[in-house]
Amino acid sequence: MSETFPNIAQTSELLREGIISPVDLVRQCLSRIEKLNPKLNAFITVNSESAIAEAEKIETEIANGFWKGPLHGIPIGVKDMFDTAGVKTTAAFSRFQNRIPQKDAHAVTLLKDAGAILIGKTNLHELAMGTTSAVSHYGSVHNPWNTDYIAGGSSGGSAAVATNMCYATIDTDAIGSCRLPASCCGVTGFKSGPGTIDMHGILEGLPVEESILYLSQISITAGSARDAEIVFGILSSKKENGNGETTVKRESPKRGSAYKIGMVRNRKAEKNVESAFQEAANLLRSLGHLVEETEIPFSPSFDTRNIKKDREKFSEIVFKNYDLLILPTVTAGVPTIKEAVKNGPMALSPENTFFCNYYGLPAISLPCGRDRNGLPIGFQVIGPNDDGKNIFHLSNLFQSSTDWHTKRPKPN
Repeated sequence: MSETFPNIAQTSELLREGIISPVDLVRQCLSRIEKLNPKLNAFITVNSESAIAEAEKIETEIANGFWKGPLHGIPIGVKDMFDTAGVKTTAAFSRFQNRIPQKDAHAVTLLKDAGAILIGKTNLHELAMGTTSAVSHYGSVHNPWNTDYIAGGSSGGSAAVATNMCYATIDTDAIGSCRLPASCCGVTGFKSGPGTIDMHGILEGLPVEESILYLSQISITAGSARDAEIVFGILSSKKENGNGETTVKRESPKRGSAYKIGMVRNRKAEKNVESAFQEAANLLRSLGHLVEETEIPFSPSFDTRNIKKDREKFSEIVFKNYDLLILPTVTAGVPTIKEAVKNGPMALSPENTFFCNYYGLPAISLPCGRDRNGLPIGFQVIGPNDDGKNIFHLSNLFQSSTDWHTKRPKPN
């Protein structure tokens, strides 16, 4: 597989037309896993035999004209928080190392129904309770741009996407758990809004803190916004979530229309992060969009008794005046694994990401530069809790004018 790694849409067409084989595609991904996983530790479990068997079945389906859509035959990784029938689901926690669910999580079922091939279960910060993925029963996840550094967390195993070991991963995001690793590893990470994707089957049957039910949403890591949008289209639904919230349909602007974008003034960012962010904002301006500084309620009270009211109030205040918000994903450069272990589970600050979880806002992290050590930096595009079309539309416009998302590391 080439270093440029064709995106999901292109690869899907090649599969559909029989130009490439799903079996060859899976074998190529498995070859990269065999070569790179010892360095990066992105996967806990690799489904080699079942992935090849599924690819052989799909090859026959496609040859017979049976086509399920854009994920048919595409290798996908699954964060080891999602239950997978017959495959251990551990949350990177020692007490769960032999936990084998009998039933797939709802999101996993949707992926399988769409013809995606589950190539393995990705590593994470233990119990998804940290932003570094330096703490895991299976060992730290390493950043593919420099293995001395963290991959971010808690969904650190999504580093697999940056190194072409799979085309996308499904993850969870409670304080920035998908967007932070996406920023650290130079890929795209999308967090859905509440009620958009069914959450059932994430460590099913185990006790969960009430706050997590409000804050955590299913997320997607992919090579580009377009790839994330394709996966999101498969996973999203109109069903209510456990808190009785539903998403709101909004019309995307007509092609050529400008967005009014709020550039969060009370953001946290060290000098080189701010510089990369300003360049991204200037590019959006050059594309014809209005980008201006604005103050937002950035530090939520974090009182779940008030969360529904707070979410409604935030949307009324902010999205009355702006279509979208932008701000950096991280506050500072990527720390080393050694620094992360020393400084604790939140060594990578979630200050710029957490408010999206509290206020129930979908958000995407897009690569936009490098930190002082040459590791990736991302910025977020944030919208109201709707179908995400405006977020994806602007993100696709940005990525059509930059090449940050196409760059791939060669792990040391």
